Amino acid sequence: MKNAVKEKLRRGESVVGMMVWSDNVETAVLGAQLGFDFLWVEMEHSPVSLQTLRNIVLATRGLPAVPFARPPVNELWTAKRFLDMGVLGLIVPFTRTGEDARRLAAAVRYPPAGLRGCGSDLAASRWPAAEGYHDFADDNVLAVAVIEDTSGLENLEEIAATPGIDVLFVGTSDLSFSMGFRGRQDEPELQAAVEKVADAARRNGKYVGRPAVTAADVEKFRARGYQFLMGPSELVLMTAGAAGYLGAIGKYTPIPPAGGPTGGSGYGAGSR
Repeated sequence: MKNAVKEKLRRGESVVGMMVWSDNVETAVLGAQLGFDFLWVEMEHSPVSLQTLRNIVLATRGLPAVPFARPPVNELWTAKRFLDMGVLGLIVPFTRTGEDARRLAAAVRYPPAGLRGCGSDLAASRWPAAEGYHDFADDNVLAVAVIEDTSGLENLEEIAATPGIDVLFVGTSDLSFSMGFRGRQDEPELQAAVEKVADAARRNGKYVGRPAVTAADVEKFRARGYQFLMGPSELVLMTAGAAGYLGAIGKYTPIPPAGGPTGGSGYGAGSR
C-alpha cells in the first residue's frame, strides 16, 4: 500500500487534483472517479467540516484519487485532527518562514522524526497497511508548503531547504495580492516571483506545484517542470458543464468573477 501521488512524483510524473469546496461527499466521490490523481479538500476558504472530511476519506476508499486537505492554519493540533481523519496529504497555507516549514514537517511525522500524536485508530482503519499505520504514514503522508506572500519569498531559501517538506506550492492569487497586483496573473514581477519559488524548490530537491485551471495550463506547466498541479474545483467544473449545456439553448447566465473584469478570480476559477 502506497500513496499513489507520492509514487508518481518520485517517478517524475505530474499529478492533477480537483478542489472540493462544497460540504458534500457525493461530489468528492464523483471527482475521485473521474481521473484526478488527488482531491484537494479545501477547508481554509470553505464550509467543509471535519466530519465531512472524514466521510470523504471513507467514501473514496478504493477509488483512484488520494484524499488531501488544506487546513485553515499551520498548527500542530490542527494537523493532528486532519491527519487522524485519514488524509494522506496536508497542504498548509501561508508558509512564511523556516519555522513555519519546520512546524509542518514535524506535524506529519511521528516521533522521533516529528511531533505527531499517537491517536490514529480512524486513520488506520482507512489505511490498513501491513507494516502498521505509523510507519506507513511516516513514509506516505505528503507535506505541501504553500508560498503565497512576500514574506514567504523573503525566506524562500530557508523554507525550501527544510527537510521533510515534499512540495512547494505557489499560491498565485494571494501572492499577487501580497505584491499589490489585486490577483492579476499577467504581471511580469509576479511571474518572476513564481519562477523564483520553482527554482528554489528544484535546487533543494522539492517538487513544485501551482494552480492549473485549464487543460492548456496543465500542458504549459508540465512542460516547465511543475509536477503538483491544482485543477479546478467541482464548482468550476459544474459551471463549465452548465455553460456548455445552457449556452447551446440560449439560457446560460455567466457569473461575474470574484475579482471583477480585471482582477484575479481565485484558485477555484482561474488562478494561473
